[in-house]
Amino acid sequence: MQLAAFIFATLLVGFSTFVNWGGPGLVLVGIIDQSFIPVPGGIDALTIVLAASHPPRWPIYALLATIGTMIGAQLTYELSRKGGKETLEKKLPRRQFKKIEKKFEQYGFSAVFVPCLLPPPLPAVPFLAGAGALQYPRKKFIWAVGSGRAIRYTIVAYLGHRFGDPILGFFKRYEVAIIIAFAVLIVGASVGGYVLRKWQKSKEAREQNAEPSDGGSWQERKAS
Repeated sequence: MQLAAFIFATLLVGFSTFVNWGGPGLVLVGIIDQSFIPVPGGIDALTIVLAASHPPRWPIYALLATIGTMIGAQLTYELSRKGGKETLEKKLPRRQFKKIEKKFEQYGFSAVFVPCLLPPPLPAVPFLAGAGALQYPRKKFIWAVGSGRAIRYTIVAYLGHRFGDPILGFFKRYEVAIIIAFAVLIVGASVGGYVLRKWQKSKEAREQNAEPSDGGSWQERKAS
Protein backbone atom coordinates (compact mmCIF):
# COMPACT_ATOMS: atom_id res chain seq x y z
CA MET A 1 0.00 0.00 0.00
CA GLN A 2 2.82 2.40 0.83
CA LEU A 3 4.50 1.66 -2.50
CA ALA A 4 1.23 2.20 -4.39
CA ALA A 5 0.62 5.48 -2.56
CA PHE A 6 4.15 6.62 -3.33
CA ILE A 7 3.79 5.79 -7.03
CA PHE A 8 0.41 7.53 -7.22
CA ALA A 9 1.75 10.68 -5.54
CA THR A 10 4.77 10.64 -7.82
CA LEU A 11 2.59 10.32 -10.91
CA LEU A 12 0.20 13.00 -9.71
CA VAL A 13 3.03 15.50 -9.29
CA GLY A 14 5.28 14.08 -11.99
CA PHE A 15 2.90 14.23 -14.94
CA SER A 16 2.20 17.93 -14.39
CA THR A 17 5.92 18.52 -13.93
CA PHE A 18 6.80 16.80 -17.19
CA VAL A 19 4.10 18.76 -19.01
CA ASN A 20 5.59 21.99 -17.65
CA TRP A 21 9.07 20.89 -18.77
CA GLY A 22 7.78 20.47 -22.31
CA GLY A 23 10.23 18.92 -24.79
CA PRO A 24 12.98 18.01 -22.29
CA GLY A 25 10.40 16.29 -20.09
CA LEU A 26 9.22 14.30 -23.10
CA VAL A 27 12.75 13.08 -23.81
CA LEU A 28 13.28 12.14 -20.15
CA VAL A 29 10.02 10.18 -19.92
CA GLY A 30 10.95 8.39 -23.14
CA ILE A 31 14.30 7.31 -21.70
CA ILE A 32 12.76 6.13 -18.43
CA ASP A 33 9.87 4.32 -20.12
CA GLN A 34 12.11 2.27 -22.41
CA SER A 35 14.86 1.42 -19.95
CA PHE A 36 14.27 1.78 -16.21
CA ILE A 37 10.56 1.89 -15.32
CA PRO A 38 8.09 1.12 -18.13
CA VAL A 39 5.08 3.45 -17.96
CA PRO A 40 2.42 1.96 -20.27
CA GLY A 41 0.98 4.73 -22.42
CA GLY A 42 2.76 7.47 -20.47
CA ILE A 43 4.86 8.81 -23.34
CA ASP A 44 1.84 8.72 -25.67
CA ALA A 45 -0.32 10.68 -23.22
CA LEU A 46 2.40 13.27 -22.64
CA THR A 47 2.98 13.68 -26.38
CA ILE A 48 -0.74 14.20 -26.99
CA VAL A 49 -1.10 16.77 -24.19
CA LEU A 50 1.95 18.76 -25.33
CA ALA A 51 0.90 18.70 -28.99
CA ALA A 52 -2.63 19.75 -28.00
CA SER A 53 -1.28 22.58 -25.82
CA HIS A 54 1.07 23.90 -28.52
CA PRO A 55 -0.36 22.78 -31.91
CA PRO A 56 2.31 24.41 -34.16
CA ARG A 57 5.03 22.42 -32.34
CA TRP A 58 3.53 18.98 -32.88
CA PRO A 59 6.31 17.81 -35.30
CA ILE A 60 8.91 18.80 -32.69
CA TYR A 61 7.15 16.78 -29.98
CA ALA A 62 6.92 13.78 -32.32
CA LEU A 63 10.68 14.04 -32.92
CA LEU A 64 11.54 14.46 -29.22
CA ALA A 65 9.35 11.50 -28.19
CA THR A 66 11.13 9.40 -30.82
CA ILE A 67 14.58 10.54 -29.64
CA GLY A 68 13.81 9.87 -25.97
CA THR A 69 12.48 6.37 -26.58
CA MET A 70 15.40 5.56 -28.89
CA ILE A 71 17.91 6.53 -26.19
CA GLY A 72 16.08 4.41 -23.61
CA ALA A 73 15.83 1.49 -26.03
CA GLN A 74 19.54 1.70 -26.79
CA LEU A 75 20.37 1.60 -23.07
CA THR A 76 18.26 -1.54 -22.66
CA TYR A 77 19.87 -3.09 -25.73
CA GLU A 78 23.44 -2.40 -24.63
CA LEU A 79 22.90 -3.67 -21.09
CA SER A 80 21.27 -6.85 -22.38
CA ARG A 81 23.96 -7.33 -25.00
CA LYS A 82 26.61 -7.07 -22.31
CA GLY A 83 24.81 -9.55 -20.05
CA GLY A 84 24.21 -11.95 -22.91
CA LYS A 85 21.67 -14.67 -23.47
CA GLU A 86 22.42 -16.43 -20.17
CA THR A 87 21.55 -13.35 -18.09
CA LEU A 88 18.21 -12.86 -19.85
CA GLU A 89 17.38 -16.55 -19.45
CA LYS A 90 17.84 -16.17 -15.69
CA LYS A 91 15.52 -13.15 -15.52
CA LEU A 92 12.73 -14.39 -17.78
CA PRO A 93 10.70 -17.60 -17.57
CA ARG A 94 11.99 -20.14 -20.06
CA ARG A 95 8.73 -20.13 -22.04
CA GLN A 96 8.77 -16.33 -22.47
CA PHE A 97 12.44 -16.33 -23.43
CA LYS A 98 11.86 -19.07 -26.01
CA LYS A 99 8.93 -17.10 -27.42
CA ILE A 100 11.08 -13.99 -27.87
CA GLU A 101 13.91 -16.05 -29.34
CA LYS A 102 11.54 -17.66 -31.83
CA LYS A 103 10.19 -14.26 -32.89
CA PHE A 104 13.69 -13.09 -33.75
CA GLU A 105 14.46 -16.30 -35.63
CA GLN A 106 11.27 -15.97 -37.69
CA TYR A 107 10.90 -12.22 -38.20
CA GLY A 108 14.17 -10.49 -37.30
CA PHE A 109 13.59 -6.77 -38.02
CA SER A 110 9.82 -6.99 -37.46
CA ALA A 111 10.33 -8.51 -33.99
CA VAL A 112 11.57 -5.05 -32.89
CA PHE A 113 9.72 -2.82 -35.36
CA VAL A 114 6.18 -4.05 -34.62
CA PRO A 115 6.32 -3.70 -30.78
CA CYS A 116 7.81 -0.21 -31.22
CA LEU A 117 5.08 0.76 -33.67
CA LEU A 118 2.01 -0.56 -31.85
CA PRO A 119 0.56 1.16 -28.75
CA PRO A 120 0.03 -0.49 -25.34
CA PRO A 121 -0.71 -3.07 -24.11
CA LEU A 122 1.89 -4.72 -26.39
CA PRO A 123 5.15 -4.45 -24.39
CA ALA A 124 8.29 -3.44 -26.28
CA VAL A 125 10.93 -3.71 -23.52
CA PRO A 126 11.18 -7.56 -23.52
CA PHE A 127 11.89 -7.46 -27.26
CA LEU A 128 14.42 -4.65 -26.83
CA ALA A 129 16.21 -6.67 -24.16
CA GLY A 130 15.91 -9.81 -26.29
CA ALA A 131 17.54 -8.07 -29.24
CA GLY A 132 20.57 -7.24 -27.14
CA ALA A 133 20.82 -10.62 -25.44
CA LEU A 134 20.53 -12.47 -28.76
CA GLN A 135 23.17 -10.21 -30.34
CA TYR A 136 20.79 -8.81 -32.96
CA PRO A 137 22.79 -6.44 -35.24
CA ARG A 138 23.02 -2.97 -33.70
CA LYS A 139 22.37 -1.00 -36.91
CA LYS A 140 19.26 -3.02 -37.72
CA PHE A 141 18.07 -2.56 -34.14
CA ILE A 142 18.46 1.23 -34.36
CA TRP A 143 16.58 1.34 -37.68
CA ALA A 144 13.78 -0.86 -36.34
CA VAL A 145 13.29 1.20 -33.17
CA GLY A 146 13.70 4.55 -34.91
CA SER A 147 11.30 3.84 -37.76
CA GLY A 148 8.67 2.23 -35.52
CA ARG A 149 8.75 5.01 -32.96
CA ALA A 150 8.87 7.80 -35.57
CA ILE A 151 5.72 6.52 -37.28
CA ARG A 152 3.93 5.97 -33.98
CA TYR A 153 4.69 9.34 -32.41
CA THR A 154 4.09 11.26 -35.62
CA ILE A 155 0.56 9.86 -35.62
CA VAL A 156 0.11 10.46 -31.89
CA ALA A 157 1.39 14.05 -32.04
CA TYR A 158 -0.72 14.82 -35.11
CA LEU A 159 -3.85 13.57 -33.33
CA GLY A 160 -2.99 15.84 -30.40
CA HIS A 161 -2.55 18.76 -32.82
CA ARG A 162 -5.70 17.96 -34.78
CA PHE A 163 -8.07 17.37 -31.86
CA GLY A 164 -6.38 19.63 -29.31
CA ASP A 165 -9.33 21.31 -27.58
CA PRO A 166 -11.42 18.16 -26.93
CA ILE A 167 -8.31 16.28 -25.75
CA LEU A 168 -7.25 19.02 -23.34
CA GLY A 169 -10.81 19.32 -22.04
CA PHE A 170 -10.92 15.57 -21.44
CA PHE A 171 -7.56 15.50 -19.61
CA LYS A 172 -8.44 18.50 -17.44
CA ARG A 173 -11.81 17.07 -16.55
CA TYR A 174 -10.58 13.58 -15.72
CA GLU A 175 -6.95 14.30 -14.76
CA VAL A 176 -7.08 12.58 -11.36
CA ALA A 177 -9.00 9.59 -12.73
CA ILE A 178 -6.49 9.19 -15.57
CA ILE A 179 -3.52 9.32 -13.20
CA ILE A 180 -5.17 6.82 -10.86
CA ALA A 181 -5.73 4.51 -13.84
CA PHE A 182 -2.06 4.81 -14.81
CA ALA A 183 -0.98 4.16 -11.21
CA VAL A 184 -3.17 1.06 -10.97
CA LEU A 185 -1.90 -0.14 -14.33
CA ILE A 186 1.76 0.36 -13.43
CA VAL A 187 1.51 -1.21 -9.96
CA GLY A 188 -0.68 -4.05 -11.21
CA ALA A 189 1.58 -4.80 -14.16
CA SER A 190 4.72 -4.67 -11.99
CA VAL A 191 3.38 -6.83 -9.17
CA GLY A 192 1.54 -9.19 -11.50
CA GLY A 193 4.55 -9.59 -13.76
CA TYR A 194 6.86 -10.23 -10.81
CA VAL A 195 4.55 -12.84 -9.28
CA LEU A 196 4.01 -14.55 -12.64
CA ARG A 197 7.74 -14.72 -13.37
CA LYS A 198 8.44 -16.14 -9.91
CA TRP A 199 5.72 -18.77 -10.34
CA GLN A 200 6.93 -19.78 -13.78
CA LYS A 201 10.57 -19.97 -12.66
CA SER A 202 9.52 -22.05 -9.65
CA LYS A 203 7.55 -24.39 -11.91
CA GLU A 204 10.53 -24.76 -14.22
CA ALA A 205 12.79 -25.53 -11.27
CA ARG A 206 10.40 -28.29 -10.13
CA GLU A 207 10.49 -29.76 -13.60
CA GLN A 208 14.30 -29.64 -13.28
CA ASN A 209 14.71 -27.96 -16.62
CA ALA A 210 14.66 -31.32 -18.35
CA GLU A 211 14.82 -29.79 -21.82
CA PRO A 212 18.35 -28.53 -22.66
CA SER A 213 18.64 -24.92 -23.75
CA ASP A 214 19.61 -24.11 -27.30
CA GLY A 215 23.00 -22.41 -27.53
CA GLY A 216 24.24 -19.78 -29.89
CA SER A 217 23.43 -16.18 -30.70
CA TRP A 218 21.07 -14.80 -33.33
CA GLN A 219 23.95 -14.33 -35.72
CA GLU A 220 25.24 -17.87 -35.18
CA ARG A 221 21.82 -19.38 -35.82
CA LYS A 222 21.37 -17.30 -38.99
CA ALA A 223 24.77 -18.45 -40.22
CA SER A 224 24.06 -22.14 -39.57
